[in-house]
Amino acid sequence: MGVDAATVREAYLSVLRQLVDYLGIDFSFLRHHDFEARATRLTAEWPPRLSMPDPDPLAVVYFDEADSVFAMAETLSEPAVFRPDPEQEDYRRRVEDASGLHATSMAVVPLLHSDRTTGILGFIKVGDRSWSDAELNALKAIAALLSQLQARVVAEEQIRFSATHDGLTSLPNRTALVQHLHDRLDPSMPGPVAVLHIDLDRTKALNDFLGHLAGDQYLQAVAGRLQAFVDRSVSLAARLSGDEFVVVLAGPCSHRVATHHAREIAESIQAPVTLGVERIGRSASIGIAFGVPGTHTADSLLRQAGQAALVAKRAGGHHISLFTDEMHAQSELRNDVEIHLRDAIAGDSLTLHFQPEVDLVTGRITAVEALVRWRHPTRGLLPPSAFIPVAEETNLAGELGRWVLDQACRTLAAWQREIPGLDVVMRVNISPVQLVTTGFASTVARALDEFSIAGCNLCLEITEVAVVQDLSRTRVTLRELRDLGVQVAIDDFGTGYSSLSHLKELPVDALKIDRAFVTDLGSGATDDLAIVQSIIGLAHAFGLSIIAEGVETESARSTLVALGCTRAQGYLFSEPVPAEDAQALLHGVRIDVGPPC
Repeated sequence: MGVDAATVREAYLSVLRQLVDYLGIDFSFLRHHDFEARATRLTAEWPPRLSMPDPDPLAVVYFDEADSVFAMAETLSEPAVFRPDPEQEDYRRRVEDASGLHATSMAVVPLLHSDRTTGILGFIKVGDRSWSDAELNALKAIAALLSQLQARVVAEEQIRFSATHDGLTSLPNRTALVQHLHDRLDPSMPGPVAVLHIDLDRTKALNDFLGHLAGDQYLQAVAGRLQAFVDRSVSLAARLSGDEFVVVLAGPCSHRVATHHAREIAESIQAPVTLGVERIGRSASIGIAFGVPGTHTADSLLRQAGQAALVAKRAGGHHISLFTDEMHAQSELRNDVEIHLRDAIAGDSLTLHFQPEVDLVTGRITAVEALVRWRHPTRGLLPPSAFIPVAEETNLAGELGRWVLDQACRTLAAWQREIPGLDVVMRVNISPVQLVTTGFASTVARALDEFSIAGCNLCLEITEVAVVQDLSRTRVTLRELRDLGVQVAIDDFGTGYSSLSHLKELPVDALKIDRAFVTDLGSGATDDLAIVQSIIGLAHAFGLSIIAEGVETESARSTLVALGCTRAQGYLFSEPVPAEDAQALLHGVRIDVGPPC
């Protein structure tokens, strides 16, 4: 038969119609078993009943509740004939309720596949009728063909289901999701179309603690809750990948309604899930994006929802974020950077700017900080905040860091040749990736040797996050740097996770107070004043140098001096400038820092 899952019902009806005519009977039907529900379901009948009750007592019959005739059909293996019999009153009443027929005779032939009864083929005559062995044998042959057809259709449906559904959760997969969105974003469809990107928070810890089997069970529980939500709202829920899901809300949707549904989903997910003896609760970060039919594509809408979810994730999780034009601009920049950054590192479009660090009392320049910039061909001069995070996430941080280190040492060597007796420290920022890379100290030693720089003239600045990311590896690297005579400073101090024990055991030389605590000093910001005073006291207690970042006002300068911090950098003295301008500042060696306190 040239039949598939889409046309099989027409084929069933055609077979039943021909059998009714050939056998001279009144009705014929085909039923298939639902093994999961332990029921028999009416697949096709001929001729169609003129009137059908609602609910139809013949549509689905559960074997646990069935009369003797239907109960027998569950495991029937040979043809059976039923003629009017008072002992089958329950069956007769069911048929009469569904069709209005009072007395019937019936032949039933099982559909068998792999020694399992998968359904029945039935033939009904009003009144009484006998069935010959020849007729029953012919019907067995027809039932065998229908059984083969059913098996093929089931296999096709399973293949189709597997191609469009996730194997773990049985939710639609990305393929089905994209097709659904493609249909919803057709120009003829109403909009806007709301998409919710759901990213579960902290599932790695769950897998690490309870194992991946428990993690899979948790994902299945979340999928069940999402499916229950979409069943109520006629939406679609899909598993995108890993611990990420997508819900496409039904119908045109406003920001208010989409946010309301996002909160409902977030609350549902947050409810604890029982896994064995553990009750596990996790929150979700949800991004919402809206697509306009005829304007957006499925990929662009999913990308926007994912970007909004990333913003919610970066906000600490358990947040809901709407996609905005600002996110769109940031996304375009990020994609641009990711595509072209490697070429920029290998080419000549990167450059260093240098910001002097000064003694607040004497005005002497004590150090310069090397800050990388990118001369982008279309976006102009990009600050490090535009591309360093991308470098860290795309495994380019080490390559970029080596370029900055080499270029900074090369520049310092050139200054030392031009300005005899120059005694300043070159400060270079080091990424967490570089700090925990085996052989990093050797990379620094090579740069010092290649450009004839003394170790004491180089200070590497690391963040507090880098310090605690891999404490044992960090400790080894810092000691190796100490052996080279290289100084180490903790940058942005006060915003990370350093503890007194870390400061005590790690070989660091200086703390740099983050600009967030310095900018408003002297303007009545008592909280900032207390924090800065505490950091300065801490540095003095551990014998560390202290440098303030972000000094922009004379009142901030004088306050720092009064607190005991005498070294700083900031726009009050100089913004970051190109190498030639920094060299001109170094020729003077001093910067006017204002009147003494």
